[in-house]
Amino acid sequence: MSVRLDNEADEKRRYQSLLAVVESVVSNLSLRDLFHAVSDCLKEFVRHDTASIVLLNEQEQLVVHTIHSPPAGILAEGMVLPMDGTPAGLCIKTRSTVRLDKIDFDEFPAPQLRMAYAAGLRSGCCIPLISHARVLGAINVGAFHEAAFTEKDAELLEQIAGPVAIAVENALNFEHATKERKRAQMLLEINNATATNLDLNELLRATSDSLRRYFAHDFAGLALYDEETKDMVTTGLDLSRPAEYFVQGAHFPVEGTLNGLAFTTRKAIVRHRIDASESGWSMAQKFFNEQGLKSYYCVPLLTRGRAVGVLNLGSRKEDALTDRDVELLQHVGTQIAIAVENSMAYQQITALKNQLASEKLYLEEEIRTEHNFAEIVGQSAALKRILQQVATVAPTDSAVLLIGETGTGKELIARAIHDLSTRKERTLVKLNCAAIPTGLLESELFGHEKGAFTGAITSRVGRFELAHKGTLLLDEIGEIPLELQPKLLRVLQEQEFERLGSSRTVKTDVRLIAATNVDLPQMVAEKKFRSDLYYRLNVFPILIPPLRERTGDISLLAGYFTQKHALRMNRKIQTVSNETLDALCRYSWPGNVRELENFIERAVILTSGSELQAPLSELGAQIPLATSDLQQAATGPKPVTLEGVERAHIEEILKQTRGVIGGKGGAAEILGLPISTLRNRMKKLGLK
Repeated sequence: MSVRLDNEADEKRRYQSLLAVVESVVSNLSLRDLFHAVSDCLKEFVRHDTASIVLLNEQEQLVVHTIHSPPAGILAEGMVLPMDGTPAGLCIKTRSTVRLDKIDFDEFPAPQLRMAYAAGLRSGCCIPLISHARVLGAINVGAFHEAAFTEKDAELLEQIAGPVAIAVENALNFEHATKERKRAQMLLEINNATATNLDLNELLRATSDSLRRYFAHDFAGLALYDEETKDMVTTGLDLSRPAEYFVQGAHFPVEGTLNGLAFTTRKAIVRHRIDASESGWSMAQKFFNEQGLKSYYCVPLLTRGRAVGVLNLGSRKEDALTDRDVELLQHVGTQIAIAVENSMAYQQITALKNQLASEKLYLEEEIRTEHNFAEIVGQSAALKRILQQVATVAPTDSAVLLIGETGTGKELIARAIHDLSTRKERTLVKLNCAAIPTGLLESELFGHEKGAFTGAITSRVGRFELAHKGTLLLDEIGEIPLELQPKLLRVLQEQEFERLGSSRTVKTDVRLIAATNVDLPQMVAEKKFRSDLYYRLNVFPILIPPLRERTGDISLLAGYFTQKHALRMNRKIQTVSNETLDALCRYSWPGNVRELENFIERAVILTSGSELQAPLSELGAQIPLATSDLQQAATGPKPVTLEGVERAHIEEILKQTRGVIGGKGGAAEILGLPISTLRNRMKKLGLK
């Protein structure tokens, strides 16, 4: 009678446990909450030391979800078990309960079982979770002593497994539906972000939050391929831990990196478990180790049949992404690739638009500017020698240094070099270094970013960027301050620079022509000009002679300027008298061609008839009167201007010092003037 009562009590206890399990799991749609509920039931009705649920993933692997484990840890959360060689695998394959009174390593040789045995496991029981004829996984219980589970315990666990399997299936379906909803939401968010953001940094910021909410990664990066350097360039980063060597704009090689492998093969690179030694780049190994990444995923950014970069995710968990997640990441990569291509095209179009706008303004300014002359005029041997040098150097991209007094036509020679070069289709950009304040010269040459200095309310393109693929003429190069000369030297040598207020290196392809009317070697000797910059500029010097050394061209120039200004002023001037031409040829023209043109323009204004009426009296004492010595004696000496006296005096002193200006016994010391003052006076008087 007592045996029957005991059986009835056991049966009642089993039904109560089954009812408790059903009540506790039926309302749980979260796997984590479900596992906690199952754990509470098992603790109450089945004696055990460790318990877990293993579920089949998409790769047909068994993933451990611990629900009760002692501190020693028989099984770790997220551990992947093989199907072969484990009791859980056999349970799932046979769809039947596997009860172990003791561990048999011959039957179950998997290393995970040996690890559990070493931690104290001696017996166990595995029950399959089957719902709607589909095997979802198994419930595992274990004990630290042999034969811990009876046939009745196994039967109770089988009864518990039924409702648990249904609850697990519901939870998995709910989790799948939730993930699909998150997937659709993420794709929509990223689609909106890629459709509205043309700035790459803004694009990554807009997509990063969506990616993190779905993938729960610890690292995300966007790297684009640089056609010039043949490297990958970090364009965007999402790091949970800072890394000093992985920053915005950092370059890393294509060869020997997982990112480079994804880029070159145009296939997703999946590393569920990172092997740091696989990467041939030491910085990548260091990055993986310091960030603690255990899995890594790279997808190429493909658009229009070509790869433009890579998108990569990293996690501190192994097997962080499923195959479906990787497929989704590839779809995201395709969207980002289109956005990247649009962004790059937008940046290129914007840059070209800005450059064209700058060139348009520059050319309009050039059209408004009065040039010394529209073409080279003259037939003297000196001019022909210069033109021969121009024809020789123009086809090359070598730097040219034009040396000559003010007004000799250095800009015209520069334009001739540009027009005969391979860069003639691009712009000849000019800058007079003496006309720009020292503090603004760097900005004028190299440009600046918004906020680089007080008053920089917008970004500005410098002359070196404006002259890309063209020619840049730097007039009065000797006026560039010493502190700016190293940066100019770097541009000439490396063809790269940074705008003011920016760390981004800008590449440029510019042919430089420098012009000066000062003695650069003397400035080098006086430490006012860098010798290395001078040697870099002095690759092909062209010495342009003053007008007084090619007097044979004066009559041609006079006729050309007369017609030019007469046409502009609607005057009909047909001839220039021989007396006027002779007077012009005898004058020294300290202002050279520019002074001659200004004189002719003034003459055209004063002329009312068909013959040019030049104010020859303005040429001063430099023009001797066409009278005999007797007439000169009768009328007295010709008036001499103060400027003429000063010029003659300085010329005499320079003859005495043999052209030496500075130093002991130099012209400046004899005249009692500072060297700079004397140079300015000589420049004004046209003395060299």
